[in-house]
Amino acid sequence: MRHPLDIVAMFAALWLLASMMLDALTPKELTAIMIAVAIGPAIVITAVFYYLRCPRTDFAVIFAALWLISDIAIAFVSPTQLPHFLIVLGFLPALVIGAVLHWQRFQRRHEQLPAPSVKRS
Repeated sequence: MRHPLDIVAMFAALWLLASMMLDALTPKELTAIMIAVAIGPAIVITAVFYYLRCPRTDFAVIFAALWLISDIAIAFVSPTQLPHFLIVLGFLPALVIGAVLHWQRFQRRHEQLPAPSVKRS
């Protein structure tokens, strides 16, 4: 069973880790506190959906959308232009999840197509 304090501790640690990692990758003018403020709402929303036991596919799509929104928020907060690889890093989860969903749909397409029936006259 997921205890709320465990979820809070886990997502707080992820929030701190993400803030420090992005601080190391971004320009020096963008501090870890500015990054933490930009990604904080996305972490809280992700934790709420994790607590509510959102289905795995829906959770992945929500995570990718919130990651992209956080990347845009960091770009707004940043006093200087972000490197191009950080912009690509914001789109990467959405691209990966979209590719996985399309691959799963491609693999299951034979289940969705009706089998042809043989009609004899």
